[in-house]
Formats: sequence, structure tokens, C-alpha cells
Amino acid sequence: MFAWPQIVLAPLAGGPSTPELAAAVSNGGGLGFVAAGYLTADELQARLARARALTDGPLAVNVFVLRDTPVDEQALKAYARELEPEASALGVELGDPRFDDDELAAKVEIATGVEVVSTTFGCLPAETIQRLHDAGTNVWTTVTSLEEARFARDAGTDALVVQGAEAGGHQGSWIDGDDPARPVLELLRAVAGVDLPLVATGGIAGRADVVAALEAGAAAVQAGTAFLLADEAGTSRPHRRAVAAGGATGVTRAFTGRRARGIVNEFMRAHPDAPSAYPHINHLTAPLRAAARAADDEQRINLWAGVNVAHAEERPAAEIVRRLRP
Repeated sequence: MFAWPQIVLAPLAGGPSTPELAAAVSNGGGLGFVAAGYLTADELQARLARARALTDGPLAVNVFVLRDTPVDEQALKAYARELEPEASALGVELGDPRFDDDELAAKVEIATGVEVVSTTFGCLPAETIQRLHDAGTNVWTTVTSLEEARFARDAGTDALVVQGAEAGGHQGSWIDGDDPARPVLELLRAVAGVDLPLVATGGIAGRADVVAALEAGAAAVQAGTAFLLADEAGTSRPHRRAVAAGGATGVTRAFTGRRARGIVNEFMRAHPDAPSAYPHINHLTAPLRAAARAADDEQRINLWAGVNVAHAEERPAAEIVRRLRP
């Protein structure tokens, strides 16, 4: 088993994640993640190979665990009609709202053998976890409640990524409900009795946040927003500009159909009532977001960021790791 670094890079799927960023974090003494989310299996394989060529340090892969649950088809159609003027203004057609499992099985196969595989939105089956263990891979499961933590423990997971309300991007809860998320320090205390190593994530912006999480029982911390402006990050130009400017964050389903935290922009304000339908709405809005990104328009793209976005700094990733480390 590899020695756990205290500083872990959050997966940052959907653009900011790059092989260069993962490798730079690992080379700086942390644990770098290659995000599998939204990639094809072939793209994941290529990125993982690239990251491995850039570092001898530990690497991790994050995968989405999605279930095909019923969605409100009428609400989904109504939301598509609501978005048509947005797409027309950008000269694109909306995408096809549909379910897919993000090629989970193929991605787990590709990741088998890396130091860590973590999951978001759910827990891998016990038999899959055992296969990863047999290959020498640790399995971490993102949790947002005591119930999720106990289920993950019983399935054989090695550690819990404890995600608090402060975190940027998608809430990792296994069910996309409307109950308010709990702050990370409160959640750490709530799941302490599960008796697994805890990786705290949400609002980790500086050394003081790291110390507070470790004192609350975490074995390590996972930071994402702190790395959005890193030299090696693939954060788009409009997203970088918005992060550098700071601003209030809020939770929305407008872009993907699942609750996620980002910097508040015009799109979030204009579409406050998007239904719960993931990844259906993510596919629906993908062409719109791509066009807005190409047009350098930060008002029509998801600006995922945590509550402490104002503390993000433009620095090499290894330097960010050093500045976070107690």
C-alpha cells in the first residue's frame, strides 16, 4: 500500500483535469487525480498513460457511478423548450437528453492497477471493489451522509471522501435530493464512527482549512477550487476569468440536471427551476455550453467553484500543494 499524501487533487472533471495537472500534484508530494468523467474510455486510457509518463508518483482515477432512475419526462421537455432561445442565440441546437452510465465498466478496467480509484454519485459493487483490491488498487467512495458512509464501508471501500456543502462542482450525494448539504467539518464528525480513513473535501482553500480538517479527524484533504488557476489546469479562459474575479457561488441544476455549486452567472439566474435529470440535462446543454465557451462567454457556461473561490491563485500546481501542506 502506498503512503497517503495529505494533499489530494479533486478530480475536476469536465475541463480543468489534465494529465499535466495530475502529474504536477503528484510530483509536488500530493496525489494527482485523472478525472474519467465525460471522457470516452479511449480518452481516459490516453490521459492516464500521459500522466504516468510525467510522474513516478502515485496516481488516482475518479469514475461516476450512475443509476438509471425515472425522470419527469414532461418537466424535461418543458426545460428543453425553455432553453431553445439560449441555443438559438448561440447558433446551435440543443443536445439529446438521455441516460448513459459514462462507460463505467470500461473505465474501471482501464484504471485497475492505479494507486486509487474513487467514485462519485455512488459506490462500486463489492465484487468490483474486490477485483480492484486484487490488483493492488485502493478504493475511495465519495459520501455526503452517514448512511452512504456505512454502505460504502460494508461494500469494502478503503476510505471515504467526505464532501461538505462548501465544495464546488456536483454534490456527490448518491440521490439528487433537495435536502441541504452539511458543512464538511460537521460531516466529518458525523461519519467518524464508521471507522475508515476520511478524506475531507469542500472549502479547502488554505493551510488553516487543512489543519481544521485534520483536527476534525481527516487523514487527508482533497482540494479542487484551489487548483482551478494552476498553470497545468485545463480550466477554460472564461472560467479562469470568472474564478480570478471571484464572486458569490450558488447551487444549481440549470446546466446538468444535478445539484452543483458554481459562481453565479446569468444562466443560473435565468433558469432556477431546472428539473432533476442527470445526465439527461448535461447532454441537453452540452452544445450550448461548448458554443458559449468558444465565444468566451462566461455567462452561459458552468463555472464550478467552491465557496472559497476568492482564495484561488495562479501558481504552479506543486507550489499550491506546498502552500496547502501544514
